[in-house]
Amino acid sequence: MPQDKTQEEPASAGTRSQDERYAHQRVEAKWFERWQSDPQLYAADAADSTKKKFYVLEMLPYPSGVLHMGHVRNYSIGDALARYMWMNGYNVLHPMGWDSFGLPAENAAILNNTPPRQWTLGNIAKMKAQMNRLGFAYDWSREVTTCLPDYYRWNQWFFLKFYEKGLAYRKKSLVNWCPKCCTVLANEQVVNGRCWRHEDTLVEQRELEQWFLRITKYADELLRDLDKLGGWPEKVRTMQRNWIGRSEGTLVDFKLDYAENHGSFGPAGSTISVFTTRVDTIFGATSVQLAPQHPLIADLTTANADLRAQVDQLIAEQRKAKEVGDIGEIEKHGVFTGRYAINPFNHEKVPLWVANYILMDYGTGAIMSVPAHDERDYEFAKKYKLEIRLVVLPVSNDPEETMAEPPLPYVGHDGMLINSGPYSGLECAEAIKKMSAVAEEKGFGKATITYRLKDWGISRQRYWGTPIPMLYCEKDGIVPVPEKALPVILPEDVDITIAGGSPLGQVPEFVNATCPKCGGPARRETDTMDTFVDSSWYFYRYTDAHNDHAPFDSKAAQYWFPIDQYIGGVEHAILHLIYSRFWTKFMRDLGLIANDEPAERLFTQGMVIKDGAKMSKSLGNIVSPDEMVARYGADAARLYSLFAAPPDRDLDWQDSGIEGIQRFLGRVYRFVVRNAQLNHPDWNKPVPADLPPEARAIQRKLHQTIKRVSDDFQGRWHFNTCISAIMELVNTMYGGAYRPGVLDSGAFQVESEKPHVPAALLAEVQRDLVLLLAPFAPYLAHELWEMLGEKGNLLKTPWPKYDAALAKEDELEIPVQINGKLRSRITVPADATKDDVLDRALADEKVRSLIAGKQIVNKIYVPGKLVNIVVK
Repeated sequence: MPQDKTQEEPASAGTRSQDERYAHQRVEAKWFERWQSDPQLYAADAADSTKKKFYVLEMLPYPSGVLHMGHVRNYSIGDALARYMWMNGYNVLHPMGWDSFGLPAENAAILNNTPPRQWTLGNIAKMKAQMNRLGFAYDWSREVTTCLPDYYRWNQWFFLKFYEKGLAYRKKSLVNWCPKCCTVLANEQVVNGRCWRHEDTLVEQRELEQWFLRITKYADELLRDLDKLGGWPEKVRTMQRNWIGRSEGTLVDFKLDYAENHGSFGPAGSTISVFTTRVDTIFGATSVQLAPQHPLIADLTTANADLRAQVDQLIAEQRKAKEVGDIGEIEKHGVFTGRYAINPFNHEKVPLWVANYILMDYGTGAIMSVPAHDERDYEFAKKYKLEIRLVVLPVSNDPEETMAEPPLPYVGHDGMLINSGPYSGLECAEAIKKMSAVAEEKGFGKATITYRLKDWGISRQRYWGTPIPMLYCEKDGIVPVPEKALPVILPEDVDITIAGGSPLGQVPEFVNATCPKCGGPARRETDTMDTFVDSSWYFYRYTDAHNDHAPFDSKAAQYWFPIDQYIGGVEHAILHLIYSRFWTKFMRDLGLIANDEPAERLFTQGMVIKDGAKMSKSLGNIVSPDEMVARYGADAARLYSLFAAPPDRDLDWQDSGIEGIQRFLGRVYRFVVRNAQLNHPDWNKPVPADLPPEARAIQRKLHQTIKRVSDDFQGRWHFNTCISAIMELVNTMYGGAYRPGVLDSGAFQVESEKPHVPAALLAEVQRDLVLLLAPFAPYLAHELWEMLGEKGNLLKTPWPKYDAALAKEDELEIPVQINGKLRSRITVPADATKDDVLDRALADEKVRSLIAGKQIVNKIYVPGKLVNIVVK
């Protein structure tokens, strides 16, 4: 072959001449049209398939307008995995839907005078079009839209089931109120004292009558079953453990001293229930302290304006501490109420205080303060000169040390009681058992378990949500809507306002109803459900999305569940993820499903950062995928979102990075266009076993790349290193076996005076390169697959297999250290023994000169990694 052949016509793919420039718009438009014309392209096989199933799912989005690159990163991870599993022969379920009820739509309706349904469905259409253009492989036949009656009907059905089982109830309580949302928030939706949607808005406490789901019934199981979730990030499991917050201890009732002699004190009662994990220290209690929001405070401050003002100041301090984020670091302040409580164990009167470090949502909102044996109580007692009484001594093997008073506060559990009446001399553990039993026997307490987790308040005083299917009848009280009357349709013609309670309360046609029990007039519930209800079970609906007789078919769910891989943000660890686990356990108890947990594996992706902050519309720093697709192509946008950082780390968006990815894709395209030789007689023949060194190096690199990418899909999920490996393979092809003098031309040497690479190997490299790219850059991969003359569906083409023997290096480069510092490198056969490697290292010229005249103390060889020679 003449040396200047590559300067004439570019090599052709088959018999066609191809433009060497990668026109991503033309290529992607072509394949987009083909994919859109085949609605069954990504459809999962039926649930009776004999294939091994794989259910991969990204958390469904809220249709707030349009996608940004933060969304694209999340969906690109799941799409790459889905495509990889299809190519490995699995029956893949990869659906998508819309978490479409909620406040953003309602607020947008108020601002834009657009009905929430219209605004939401319009956004869904936009976002779906973006997802399709990005080439995400979703089975749209299973699409779920939570704001449509065919879905929220089943929210209402589940609510009735909760009510039947005694797990849905209504009560008046202090609730979290966001003044900006004008609605109640669940405890899980309050972050550092602020609304989870409005980081600048402090949450208030209000007393309202609300509907709750009894998630606490499952608290032990939710905690215990975290041990089953080995495929979940430990960070998420730890967050859930801490949020559930199980504590074993004793509930003890302290009576108010006034009530002891005069009867009931006020509406909040005359008894203060205290939960303690250390009832053995109760003889050391020198005060009882209440949270500023404790119900008893209202009674105590009714005729005491000064006390009310001081308590309000404590509440303000507590809020400020929550803003900072660590209530445990608050400077402890308190106020004496002027009242006393009676210790039921020794009948001692102890002062009743209100303290800013006592939280109403932990335990009972009241503590017995034992300053000698608790660091916080000690700090508080020293500040306000309260008595500090030692009641536990440490136990030691040395009797003299056992009786020595320890430095205060002494918080050890392995001790012996003193100054504790009949319990003195007992060890702590024994005292706890006996004292808990006495409390129960005498009726002023009992051993118990408490949780930080509280029941889930699901009532929302807004319009755009699932109507709660309950009626209020003057004769029959609270009456559930009959199942046959579901769904209770959310009316569309509603004057939405954030003042005056729920907007539904202003719609007589909705509010006025007939009681199904007595036939008389009834009033509908006007609160709607928390939107986390919608997302607690949506992934089950995907398995049978059009069922109008049940939420889903149990057999279909049994085939697909648990989800094999769930992908979403860690910010949902104690919101969506804990609610969905609760919902799964309830559905299991109803007999709908057999699984205990919704997802076997969970992956929490990092955020996309732009200009130093999380990419979001509210901050005005979003990067539109539409712009990226127009400028660089969908493949480049997807590939960059996976390449720029490991998927579990934050990605700092850089426009220059996506430009580099676009150039790489063009390089791959040119390589195939210039070097595909479909008419070569050896093109479809097996690769020869005896290859020249240059060809053998390329073959080795190919199999190493297949191994790296395959291993990463099944392990770390560091797709950035997968893509790097593919780039290295392409670099090898461009630089490792080109004719000298024409490297920049990109023409590969297939046949010449130096036939380094047989056509059969070149064909294998090109086909496998396309297959390796397919999960990450599907548009380009499909185009190149067709250019290579392949007729089969690339999506279902078997994933390439690597040969361990062919991937094995013939030689290794080993760093050589002297006293831990790198001094040289040696090349050794891959199968060299330890002695051979050490001999070569010692024979290396640089090493010999550096150790000359010194004593070798040790010779260390880490196989395949390094040599370290220790000298003195």
